[in-house]
Amino acid sequence: MTPKLASLDHLVLTVADIDATVAFYRDVLGMGAQVFHPADGSTRHALAFGMQKINLHPVGGEFDPKATRPVAGSADLCFLSEVPLADWQAHLVAQGVPVEEGPVRRTGASGPILSIYLRDPDGNLIEVSNPI
Repeated sequence: MTPKLASLDHLVLTVADIDATVAFYRDVLGMGAQVFHPADGSTRHALAFGMQKINLHPVGGEFDPKATRPVAGSADLCFLSEVPLADWQAHLVAQGVPVEEGPVRRTGASGPILSIYLRDPDGNLIEVSNPI
């Protein structure tokens, strides 16, 4: 029998500027900023939302083990929200963050979604979606 995975705990983004990334995900997307100190004595940063988190690695200072070719701006992330996209769009306008595309219908992991697309400070594609 092949073992099966249950859920995603965290992912890692390699970023050019930790402070700018934390500010964007905190102020624009409503994530909680965390600072933690693992057993190796380093200081690390993460963004928490729901039961998941995004660990942040600075470009050129990535923590081991790491991806074979870590680069900033290579991610394409989709986040689900119960907040209507019209509210998100108004919030993004107030934050000065342009919507690149949407609302558009897409297919998510558990079914149909309605999505808008924007970019974070590194150019990662961010999709905010409502289940439909």
